[in-house]
Amino acid sequence: MTEPQWLDEREQRAWRSLMAMQDGLAEFLDRQLRHRCGLSTADYQVLAHLSEAPEGRLRSFELGRLLRWEKSRLSQHLGRMQNRGLVARERCLTDQRGAVVTITLQGDELIKVAAPQHVADVRDVLIDHLTPEEMTTLATIGDKVRERLGAREHQN
Repeated sequence: MTEPQWLDEREQRAWRSLMAMQDGLAEFLDRQLRHRCGLSTADYQVLAHLSEAPEGRLRSFELGRLLRWEKSRLSQHLGRMQNRGLVARERCLTDQRGAVVTITLQGDELIKVAAPQHVADVRDVLIDHLTPEEMTTLATIGDKVRERLGAREHQN
């Protein structure tokens, strides 16, 4: 067995800082969404994707791909959102095996209230505190990591 290549002090600091930032940011934004609008981050993501889709409709598999969720997780979460009146599921007219998810009037009204507050929170804790150069670096890092993750997924 080969010896692991441990992180040096600089790499360890960068890694732990990234993890703490990611966890803290996610926790803060989720808490704000729940407190202000009664939405979880997952609810918000579903409603945001649907609100941006033509006529507020997406095939279930398309929504799952956008969210990067397993089919069972998507189905269970959509069921909970449907029970709350935020989304509806309909049979797909072109594929009887498929389903279409639509945002309801209640879901649409809720995302219209939540989105401006959410973006204000993102600006408050992240965007407005970075220089343009830092924003470019952050985007570059994110793109590189996502590209590498995509390549690794295709290997498996």
